[in-house]
Amino acid sequence: MEENKKKEGQLNIELDQEIAEGTYSNLAIINHSMSEFIVDFINIMPGIPKAKVKSRIILTPQHAKRLTKALADNVRKFENAHGEIKDSEQAPIPMNFGPTGQA
Repeated sequence: MEENKKKEGQLNIELDQEIAEGTYSNLAIINHSMSEFIVDFINIMPGIPKAKVKSRIILTPQHAKRLTKALADNVRKFENAHGEIKDSEQAPIPMNFGPTGQA
């Protein structure tokens, strides 16, 4: 009977091979509304003027806050094991989302 209780509390997560390979991103753009946070992950390359969103994650505000806490905890653990992560200064990235108007 104790074995059944253990199985009820477990979550079985399946990870497909394609998803397991991951998607590289070196830019994230975050927007929000009253009901959701939207995180767009982008891979920008030097010399290439156009970049596409590679993945979009939509979260409730509660899940966004949990993600923030989990990320902060993991960064702290990483830095405890490997030293401080240096935040390098980068030039601002020009953002072009659709047509621009002219006066």
